[in-house]
Amino acid sequence: MITKTVECRYCKSNFTVTGNPGEKLSVPCFNCNRKNVVTFPKKQGEPVESVPISYAIEVSGLVKVYKNVRAVDNISFKVRKGEVFGFLGPNGAGKTTTIKSMLDLIHGDAGRITINGIDVRTNGKEAKKLVGYLPEKVAFYDNLTALQNLMFYAEMKHASKDECKSLIEEFGLGDAVKKKVGTFSKGMVQRLGMARAVLGKPPILILDEPTGGLDARGVVLIRDKIRELQKNGATIFVSSHILSEIQEVCDRVGIINKGILVAEDTVDALSKKLNLKPRITAELETMSDAVVSAVKKVDGVEKVEIHGKQIEVLCDAKMKAKVILAISTAGGNILNLSTKEPSLEDVFMRYTEG
Repeated sequence: MITKTVECRYCKSNFTVTGNPGEKLSVPCFNCNRKNVVTFPKKQGEPVESVPISYAIEVSGLVKVYKNVRAVDNISFKVRKGEVFGFLGPNGAGKTTTIKSMLDLIHGDAGRITINGIDVRTNGKEAKKLVGYLPEKVAFYDNLTALQNLMFYAEMKHASKDECKSLIEEFGLGDAVKKKVGTFSKGMVQRLGMARAVLGKPPILILDEPTGGLDARGVVLIRDKIRELQKNGATIFVSSHILSEIQEVCDRVGIINKGILVAEDTVDALSKKLNLKPRITAELETMSDAVVSAVKKVDGVEKVEIHGKQIEVLCDAKMKAKVILAISTAGGNILNLSTKEPSLEDVFMRYTEG
């Protein structure tokens, strides 16, 4: 007999399996109860063939053409297990086409996509079992209540119906459990859509505009939920137009423009690649020509703007202290000081301009 430790491809829990040499077993995970195929080596002592899957999503050379227009043009990227990956782009850039291809809702003309190592074209049904999806346009059965809708989808996903009520309450819809969804506001439907996406605890979530139609409280709720899901081990792929929200929750971002992936990295790394500079804003007791002249002479200062008693300085990050010292040395009495670091919006605009 051979004993082997296996990582569940669905919930990523580890469990131990025992079998005979050369045996191939379908074993349910002790945690999520979903079946995993386990193969044992043919001979005792023979190394077990194991290919660790470090990426939850891999897109390689994806191409999709519509009437001679390349909606997606040979894009490739990888989403690591357990990270939050932001997918950004202007309208018509190819975001939705990419997402639908990842879910095998449309077929690319070239390329390969895997979910936890499973090819979505050759084994789409198995791959989609791993994914919770929130579409941009969320839809439910209007004549059913929130609870009835979620229980219907729980049955479809082979998830526990016991989760449904608690999920509805978790997303702030406790008072609307028995109300028909046709009476819901757009924000309420969006919250219910998130509840449906996480139903069954899928290890991978694909969220298309998750904060669409939400008020400020709803936005904070979804942001906190994304962080909680990541903390619990989920991989989250999120597409949004609200760049500040993406910057708040994402470990890395990919930017697509005109069907081409133009950037993929952390926001800080992309800022450095573009040589984006921080902006210092200082409010002075009195503005003087001496202060302006002193600041302009500091190496690394790119731009100086004066607005009454305020001076705004665009400069290299490492020169911020010298700019402040120059203001003080020239007689400027600083009343208030703030620094704005390069944002995801700055990065996005630079990569998608033109």
